[in-house]
Amino acid sequence: MKIVTPSFYKDFKCIASACPDSCCQGWEVDVDAESLIYYKTLSGELHNRIFSLLDKDEFDNDIFRLAEKKRCPFLNSENLCDMHIAIGGEHTPYTCRTFPRFINDFGGTRELGISFSCPVASDMMWALEEDFSFAQEINAEPPVLNDIDAELYFRLLSERKRAYEIVLDKSVPINQRIAKLLSIAKQLQEELDDYEEGSESLDFTEVFRNPELINDEWAEKVNSCSFDKSVINSKPCENIAMYFLFRYFLQSVYDRDVLSKVKMAAVGVLIPAFFGNDAWTIHLWSKETEHSDVNMERYKKLLRTANCLSYDELIKYFK
Repeated sequence: MKIVTPSFYKDFKCIASACPDSCCQGWEVDVDAESLIYYKTLSGELHNRIFSLLDKDEFDNDIFRLAEKKRCPFLNSENLCDMHIAIGGEHTPYTCRTFPRFINDFGGTRELGISFSCPVASDMMWALEEDFSFAQEINAEPPVLNDIDAELYFRLLSERKRAYEIVLDKSVPINQRIAKLLSIAKQLQEELDDYEEGSESLDFTEVFRNPELINDEWAEKVNSCSFDKSVINSKPCENIAMYFLFRYFLQSVYDRDVLSKVKMAAVGVLIPAFFGNDAWTIHLWSKETEHSDVNMERYKKLLRTANCLSYDELIKYFK
C-alpha cells in the first residue's frame, strides 16, 4: 500500500499533560467494538471501572460517561490517562489511539494527516514556513477493498494536484488563488453532478453557532467577530487551504460533491479573518466542528443550503 502524509507528519508528538486543551476533555469518548471485546477479557478493578462507566449516545454507540467539566472519566488529576497507564496506549479506544490523526483509504493508497483540533498540530501547521508538501512510502499492507469509481478517482487526483498548484502559486495574492480555486471547482462540479445551493437564508456568523458547544471560548469568538480581509493574504491561510484540500477533496469520489470540499478550504481561510488571526482560533473551530458528528453534519448541509456559503457569496470575500 502507498502511504501519503504531509512532510511534517512524523514530527508530531503529543505533549500529554502539558497540553493547553486536552483531547480528553470536552467531547464524548467513543468505544469501538474491538476495544470493547478486549475490555471484556480484563478482570478486577479496571474491568469493573470500565463497565461501570459505559453508556450509549443518541445513535446507540458505546461511549464512556463523562465526568465533571466534560472530562473523560479516565483522565486523572495530572491530566494523564489511567487506562493508558494501566494497560498501555495500544488498548485505549481507537479514537484515543489515533487522535489527532485522520486516515483516508482509497484502495491501494492510504492518506494520513493530523488535525487542527489538536493545539500542537495546529501550531505546527499554522507556523509552517515551507510549502505544505507530502511524503510517500510503500509498505506491505494489501489494498483496502472498496467500490470506488476508478476513473473518477484518478480524475479527482489530477484535479487536486492542480488545486495544490493554485494554492501554492506565490506569484499572486492568496485571495486571488482562492477565488480561482472556487471558480475551477464550480466548473468541475458542473461536469460531475447537479448542485443546488443557497436556498436557506442565514447570516455568515450563524454558520458557526453550533448546536453542540464544546468550548465556551468559541462562542465568545463568534459573538465578537469582525472581518479583516488583510488576514487572508498570509502564509498560515495558505497552509489552512492546503490542509482542507488534502483532507477532504478526494472524498468527492464517494459523493461527487467537489464544490463543497473546495468551499471548506475557502471557509477555512476565512476563519482567522473573522474570528482570530492565530493557531488557537482554527484549533477551536476544528475541535468544535470536525470532531462533533452533530456539528459536522450540520456544516456539510449548510455548505450546500446556506445562501451565505453559496459560490456567489463566498467568492465576494476573495475579490
